Amino acid sequence: MVIFSQLNYFKMAVLDQLTSQEAIDLENKYGAHNYHPLPVVLSKGEGVHVWDLEGKQYYDFLSAYSAVNQGHCHPKIVGAMTNQAQTLTLTSRAFYNDMLGKYEKFATEYFGFDKLLPMNTGAEAVETALKLCRKWAYEVKGIEENEAEIIVCENNFHGRTTTIISFSNDPVARKNFGPYTKGFIKIEYDNLEALETALTSNKNVAGFLVEPIQGEAGVYVPSEGYLAKAKALCEAHGVLFIADEVQTGIARTGKLLAVDHENVKPDILILGKALSGGAYPVSAVLANDNVMNVIKPGNHGSTFGGNPVAAAVAIAALEVVKDESLAENAEQLGQLFRSELNKYIETSTIAKLVRGKGLLNAVVINDDEESDTAWNICLKLRDNGLLAKPTHGNIIRFAPPLVMNEDQLLDCVSIITKTLQEFE
Repeated sequence: MVIFSQLNYFKMAVLDQLTSQEAIDLENKYGAHNYHPLPVVLSKGEGVHVWDLEGKQYYDFLSAYSAVNQGHCHPKIVGAMTNQAQTLTLTSRAFYNDMLGKYEKFATEYFGFDKLLPMNTGAEAVETALKLCRKWAYEVKGIEENEAEIIVCENNFHGRTTTIISFSNDPVARKNFGPYTKGFIKIEYDNLEALETALTSNKNVAGFLVEPIQGEAGVYVPSEGYLAKAKALCEAHGVLFIADEVQTGIARTGKLLAVDHENVKPDILILGKALSGGAYPVSAVLANDNVMNVIKPGNHGSTFGGNPVAAAVAIAALEVVKDESLAENAEQLGQLFRSELNKYIETSTIAKLVRGKGLLNAVVINDDEESDTAWNICLKLRDNGLLAKPTHGNIIRFAPPLVMNEDQLLDCVSIITKTLQEFE
């Protein structure tokens, strides 16, 4: 009977196998069309590589938007997840569980904060930080209720909830989703004068929300000293400095956090993505007691936030970052990547420049945002065994798993330059 069941299972598994086109057709027919994926259907991942349904191997140069910093299916992270999933998966916060406190202690000591508020997704964590900042503004700073303002930067990307798109200037994200949430002041990114003006002209400013590097906008790295001076301005005006490190954090830029490049300690730190190594939705907001203690029972929560599996996965994911020196590896390989690409760009007509920090980089294609050149380059990169994707039309973001080694990186640089040559 057991043999019969196994044979039937095997037959069913074979019959259920899809071709790539069939998988794409299923998504197009039954799924909402809220993404425009590169036409490749992945079915397996390990380390820096992924494989499609037909068995072709690729270098992953997107890392699920920097969620898979520790590499695909890292055995330590997967082991922690499966072990915990067989013991206890969810209690909700109606009860204590034996993993959450361990995780909170581990993560607060790891990043140097007093308290952690656990959530699941990056956008949830940003929303949490906004609520925390506002409550602090009313109860500690003394701003009149409903009058708090939070400064944000133009071309930001913090997620796609109703509140977050209210302070986006991306027409695709905003159009036909109003009415929009008030309480935000938009200024130019990497502009200290604009920040100072906003701080001095409005007594109701509660916080400054900023990406240390604007990733989705095209990997824009601010001027040296911008973050440190922005933090100093916030301190001088009694305003919370809120760092969105959902994409830039967890070793991606060559430091544990991108703000560490300028020795900046945020008042509120937002984490997600690689906090779980891409194995599970885990996000968090960290702050010291003077800020976090304004949150009381009933003020905020999540059924899944702080669940035992998330706690076990996050501890393992953060241990991998330190045990395998991923920040140091990202710093070294990032410098090599930009150096090698710049050698090519010196004589290129198709690639204008490469920019970034660590292993968060972008190549700007010599065409306008409305063209499909960058998209076509990414299709050819796929054909040549490397997966990347354009952002803002003419910019290609390159962000491989941080477990990559030098030989692999140089192999990838070769694929990228040979592909670009086809478009010269």
